[in-house]
Amino acid sequence: MSMELHPVVEALAAALLLVGAFFLLVGAIGLVRLPDFFMRLHAPTKASTLGIGSFLLASMLLAATQGRAGFAELLITLFVFVTAPVSANMMAQAALHLLVPVKVAPPEDVVPERRPS
Repeated sequence: MSMELHPVVEALAAALLLVGAFFLLVGAIGLVRLPDFFMRLHAPTKASTLGIGSFLLASMLLAATQGRAGFAELLITLFVFVTAPVSANMMAQAALHLLVPVKVAPPEDVVPERRPS
């Protein structure tokens, strides 16, 4: 069964997919090119959240044109936007606790083991 979409809807969905692909590509390049763990953690976390968000917006848009509510896409968006920053924060705290080497030293008061008594 073929369903014709309005050209404006198709163009908007395609634009959202291109924006999402761009952010995912930037995140992947940042993951490969940045020099230490903390910088590598930052790039894909921010970029992938925006990239996946754009993909899911495009999916919700297309679902709405087909008469579906897009509830699954909305839940996925919520989970990604909540879990990605929290997991990145937890990994960064663990790396600080384990004194993972960095290219630029963090401020002295950030690492609990280095705080002045």
